[in-house]
Amino acid sequence: MLKYGVKRFDIINTCRLASTSTSIKNGPGLHHFIGEAQKTRQRKPKIFPLPNETNTYLNPEDFNGNGRTVKFLTYGCQMNVNDMEIVRSVLFQNGYIESSDEKTADIVLLMTCSIRESAEEKIWRKLNWLKSNSKHCTVGVLGCMAERIREGIIEKSKFVDLVAGPDAYRDLPRLLAATRFGQNAMNVQLSFEETYADIQPVRTDVATKSAYVSIMRGCDNMCTYCIVPFTRGKERSRPLESIIEEVKQLSAEGFKQIILLGQNVNSYRDTSQVTLLTSEKSSVAGFKTIYKPKSGGRTFATLLEKISDIDPEIRIRFTSPHPKDFPLPVINLIKERTNICNQLHLPAQSGDNQVLDAMGRGYTRELYLDLVEQIREIIPNVSLTSDFIAGFCGENDEAHQRTLDLIRQVGYFFCFVFPYSMREKTRAHRRLVDDVPEDIKQARSNELAAVFREVALKHNKRLIGTQQLVLVEGISKRSPDYMVGKADCGVKVIIPNVEIRSTVDNSFSKLQAGDYVAAKILSATSQTLAGNSIYRTTLASYHSV
Repeated sequence: MLKYGVKRFDIINTCRLASTSTSIKNGPGLHHFIGEAQKTRQRKPKIFPLPNETNTYLNPEDFNGNGRTVKFLTYGCQMNVNDMEIVRSVLFQNGYIESSDEKTADIVLLMTCSIRESAEEKIWRKLNWLKSNSKHCTVGVLGCMAERIREGIIEKSKFVDLVAGPDAYRDLPRLLAATRFGQNAMNVQLSFEETYADIQPVRTDVATKSAYVSIMRGCDNMCTYCIVPFTRGKERSRPLESIIEEVKQLSAEGFKQIILLGQNVNSYRDTSQVTLLTSEKSSVAGFKTIYKPKSGGRTFATLLEKISDIDPEIRIRFTSPHPKDFPLPVINLIKERTNICNQLHLPAQSGDNQVLDAMGRGYTRELYLDLVEQIREIIPNVSLTSDFIAGFCGENDEAHQRTLDLIRQVGYFFCFVFPYSMREKTRAHRRLVDDVPEDIKQARSNELAAVFREVALKHNKRLIGTQQLVLVEGISKRSPDYMVGKADCGVKVIIPNVEIRSTVDNSFSKLQAGDYVAAKILSATSQTLAGNSIYRTTLASYHSV
C-alpha cells in the first residue's frame, strides 16, 4: 500500500508493477493512474448549469420571479453597495420583490467581501445563522468571496444554493430559476468587457441624497497583498457618456452628492470613441507599474471636468485611487471646481521602502511625500486620507516606526488601518512568507490607529471657530434633536435640528437631507465636529461670496 511521502519514481515503479504483474491481471495499469491524475488537474466549470442545459427544461417565463421575495444583505466596501444596487435592478426588472426579513424571505442574497480573512469569517457566521434561523429558502453568495472560493462555498456550507461572481449579475434570473428545480447554480466567469453601463442601479438609501456611481471595474496594479485583481478581474472603464447620463438622472432626482467608484478610480480611461483619443498621461512621473502605461482615450481628468459641469449643486468625491494616478490636470481641476471636494484619498499602505517594494506599490516613501507636497502647493487646504496595512511580510519594528512617522509627517484627517491578512492566489501568497505573528500585527495596527487619531484630533481642533459648509445627510442616530452631515473636508459634523433661515428666499424651516448649511464649529473629536447652524444656502452661492 502506498504511504504518504513516497518519492515520484516509487509511484511510477509501483504503477509499472501493477500494469505488468501476472498475479493481478485485472488490476489498474499505468494509464489508469495517469488518467486519474489528469482528471484531478482538470478545472471545474465556472458556470453550471450551462445556458444550453437550462434551455432544455426552462422557459423564458421561468426566469421571472413572479413576486418571490428577496432579502439583500451587503458586506464590505462602497463598490459592494453599488453592486447590490445593480443586483436589485436586475431582479426587480424580472419580477422579484424586496423583503425586509431574512427569516421569511424566499431568497437571501449576500454580497460579500474577500479582502481579509475576517471579512469571510463574518459571512460564514451569517450563513450558519441563516441555516438555523431562516425558513427553507434559496441562499445565494455573490461578489468577491463567491469569485475566490467558488463551488467550495456550496460544498462547505451544505446550505448555499447559488454562487455568482462580480461579473455574473445579469445571469441571476437564470441561476435562480435553476435552483427552483433543485439544482445548485454557479457563474464565476470574469469578463473583459462587463461594466453594467446600461443598468440603472436601484439606490438603497435615497433619503441621504448621496449616491455611488461606478465608473470602472477591476484592477491591473497587482499589488502583492491584494486579492482584487483575482476576484474582480482586469481593469475596464465605463463609456463616459453612460456615466454622464447617470449623473444627470441623479441631479434630476435631487441628489446632492455623488461618489465615483472604482478599484483604481483615477486610472479611468474611456477608449470607446476612437475619434476623441488623447495623448494625455494619467500617471505621475516616477511611479512604476507592472503593466504597460495606458495611453489614448478620455482620462479621469476629462470625466471629472464633464461631471462637475452637470450640476453646480452636486458635490463630487471619488474613491479609491492609486497615488500614481494624480497628474497635475486632476489636481488643478479639483482646485478650480468648487463642487469637487478638497478631500483626497491617497493610500500609502506603508512608510518603509522595503515593505513598499515587497508590496509592489511602485513608489518609494520619498516619491509619495513629493506627491503630497505637490498637491498641497496647489490645494493648501486639502484634507488627505489614507490606507495602511500593519505587519506585512518582512515588516520589522523599524519599518513599522517609519510608517508611524509617515502618518505624523503627512497629517491625515483619517486612515483605514488593518492588520495584514494573507490571501490565497495573491503574489504574496506565492512568493513571500507571512512571518509577522498575529499579536504583533494587531498591536501595530492599534498603534497606527492611535497615531492617526492623535493627528486627526489636531486637525479638527484647528477647525474650531471656523465656518464650514455642511451637506446634511439626515437625522443623527444618537438623537433626533441633531442632524448629521459632512464638511467639504469629509469630516462628520453634528448640528442642532432646528428651524433656520435660508439666504435664498429668507424662509425658515427645519433642516432636511440635501440641505447645505453654513455652520460654526464649536468642538471637535478625532472623528467628529460639532457646531451651530448659521444659515441655509446653496453650494454655488456660498462660494460666490
